[in-house]
Amino acid sequence: MSATAPITQDVMTIPRKLPDGPINLVGLTRAAMRDVLIAQGTPEKQANMRVGQIWQWIYQWGVRDFAEMTNLAKPYRASLAENFVIEIPEVVSKQVSEDGTRKYLVRIAGGHEVEVVYIPEESRGTLCISSQVGCTLTCSFCHTGTQKLVRNLTAAEIVGQVMMARDDLGEWPVPGTRTEESHARLLSNIVLMGMGEPLYNFENVRDAMKIAMDPEGISLSRRRITLSTSGVVPEIARTAEEIGCLLAVSFHATTDEVRNTLVPVNKRWNIETLLDVLRTYPKVANSERITFEYAMLKGINDSDEDARRLVKLIEGIPAKINLIPFNEWPGAPYERSSGNRIHAFAKIVLNAGYASPVRRPRGEDIMAACGQLKSATERARKSRRQIEAETGSGR
Repeated sequence: MSATAPITQDVMTIPRKLPDGPINLVGLTRAAMRDVLIAQGTPEKQANMRVGQIWQWIYQWGVRDFAEMTNLAKPYRASLAENFVIEIPEVVSKQVSEDGTRKYLVRIAGGHEVEVVYIPEESRGTLCISSQVGCTLTCSFCHTGTQKLVRNLTAAEIVGQVMMARDDLGEWPVPGTRTEESHARLLSNIVLMGMGEPLYNFENVRDAMKIAMDPEGISLSRRRITLSTSGVVPEIARTAEEIGCLLAVSFHATTDEVRNTLVPVNKRWNIETLLDVLRTYPKVANSERITFEYAMLKGINDSDEDARRLVKLIEGIPAKINLIPFNEWPGAPYERSSGNRIHAFAKIVLNAGYASPVRRPRGEDIMAACGQLKSATERARKSRRQIEAETGSGR
């Protein structure tokens, strides 16, 4: 495979159109929406205008019923309703943490489930969204990594998570207005840090984030969106060129020996290879630093030597180090570093000139913290397997 060839996985992505069924307009790019409207009978000369009108109704005002699109003629609305749907993932359950964090379990096509987390803060609200059902990376410290990869999410299912959260937050503005005219944004940031590796589902992630950034719709700044990768090197430059969002890297170790265990994709693209591409990342600047995510694991990667090695490794890269106290889960093979150890590590990083905030765990009481996402269905399946193994049944 050439260095520039796109990295994909042999996993199924459910198509937007079901056999002989209506087309879901959610997730279509503007060009794709134009094409399906023309195929439905919209005159080509009107197509761009109709795309703009429908786009605003769906993404700026959150309208799901064509009958409410009042600047379109009634016969045209009826034709749209015959040929298209506006569908987003279904909320199966919602849990609210003591700290206000909300965790949603949502169902997508095929009956599969993914988890989405909303984290409210004083000055912003961040939505952590998923890009795959399950994960292929098997990172040993991550609960999601213990769930097998099922398939990629479609662009509709990815941007649909954002729309679902705006529904729950009551954030859609009154038609004819924008969010900021009525209230401050409750959902101001998106992080692609949920289930899955976003760069193994690049095209769908790209299309979904382009929709989220579109100024005539949800209208989030590209600098309000952060994509987290474990280090899929060939797609990193493409992220800057085709999405333009901020980049975070799940780093977690300072030697290949340790990182091979914690983040197995390191066996394909090691630390040196990863850092080489990050040094040439098109968006790197002091104003758009790369975030290095570093889970603090007791006795594994948290020594003073690790801290000094880390700052040496990233020398020359505009960066900040996000230190994450390990979020434990049942059966986890690691323990969280002590508070004193984390702060000693952070001090070394800070003294080297890098911001080193210690992330405050959020939503731990509802298993919504970083690295804890795993669908309720998968947890139930595992529980059943454990019961069968213990009782000798199910053989």
